[in-house]
Amino acid sequence: MSRYPKTLSVSPHSLLFMVIIIFFFFFEVNSRTHPSDILVLKVLKSSVDPSSIAPGSCLSSWDFSLDPCDSLFSDHFTCGFRCDRLVAGSLRVTEITLDPVGYTGSLASISWNLPYLETLDISDNSFSGSIPGSLSNLTRLRLLSLSKNSFSAEVPLFLGLLSRLEELYLDNNHLNGPIPASFDNMTSLKRLEIQQNGISGELPNLGSLKNLYFLDASDNNISGGVPATLPPSLVELSIRNNNLRGNLPDDLNAMPLLQVLDLSHNKLSGTVSSVLFNHPSLQQLTLSRNYFNSLQVPGDGGASSRLIALDLSYNDLRGFLPAFMASMPKLSALTLEHNKFTGMIPVQYALRAAIPVNNISPFERLLLGGNYLFGPIPDPLTGLKPGSVDVSLVDNCLSRCPDTFFFCQGRDQKSIMDCKSFAPVIP
Repeated sequence: MSRYPKTLSVSPHSLLFMVIIIFFFFFEVNSRTHPSDILVLKVLKSSVDPSSIAPGSCLSSWDFSLDPCDSLFSDHFTCGFRCDRLVAGSLRVTEITLDPVGYTGSLASISWNLPYLETLDISDNSFSGSIPGSLSNLTRLRLLSLSKNSFSAEVPLFLGLLSRLEELYLDNNHLNGPIPASFDNMTSLKRLEIQQNGISGELPNLGSLKNLYFLDASDNNISGGVPATLPPSLVELSIRNNNLRGNLPDDLNAMPLLQVLDLSHNKLSGTVSSVLFNHPSLQQLTLSRNYFNSLQVPGDGGASSRLIALDLSYNDLRGFLPAFMASMPKLSALTLEHNKFTGMIPVQYALRAAIPVNNISPFERLLLGGNYLFGPIPDPLTGLKPGSVDVSLVDNCLSRCPDTFFFCQGRDQKSIMDCKSFAPVIP
């Protein structure tokens, strides 16, 4: 008898079976989705109208006979959420991002008991009803996107309690009522989009949002004036197409990082401050379709301006065309049409459009139509070729603007009577 024990012989098939058993046991013990997270996912799917769950969509793959976070089953739970191992080996849902296929339904019956959720994005669908208060349970949420749905009722107060929120998208819904003052508590917020709703009332004080760099509240019914206190961190601000009234605030230079400002399609009036023309970072300024009647000339004559595009069209601006705008070194798009400017077209304007100069951006767009400009067309403009630059001089009081020049095409000059009634000094 051999003094050595017999070697246990294991066939390759038996070894493979043992590995699979051990793996499944390990997965069963350590890789299960937390039960409360599964329940929320189940209720979410049941809240969606089955007829809107298209074949091949994310929700069509959610089969709860299997574990949602089980990566073994690649043809089930293929998309729509993410899991991470966070607590005691359990997998927790940290992200829900539904595909934009037109899901319909209401979120009111969902508890949203997902304490580790950081991203909720159900945008570009057709969910309706009010925004459920149970979303306040998502205390770790960093991104909430409900945009391009059919949510209605007022913007809820509880959103201001989501102190970790960095991005909030409520745009393109049917929300109404004011923006809650509680929004000033979201001190982590970096981007806020609430455009294309029926939001009314005045903008609240958002001065505490020291991280907010993007705010779009366009296409609503917001009233009052432009807030005097806005986050100094703003890079882009748009409150276009609302009911804002009054003068521009004096301290717009308190936003030193601002690059884009769009306050067009409102009822603002008074003077356009020189602060906007020599702002240290402002590149695009749109104040069209308001009631501004004068411009304040910057002290340095525009030499320090960083503006690239300036649109002051459809206002009540009067006097001669502002010569300082031809001195703004980076300005390439200037729109002053449909005001009440008179006098002759400054030769500096024509030179900027026709003759390139080193370190000076040429006028690629120069729209002066719909004013009361008179006199001859400056010679540098007559040599421009169609397509070389976007210039319009239509609907003025120019002595001669034949259709042979592309910038005279589209509308005739004003009648002599119209011109003389506005500016009787015109010969």
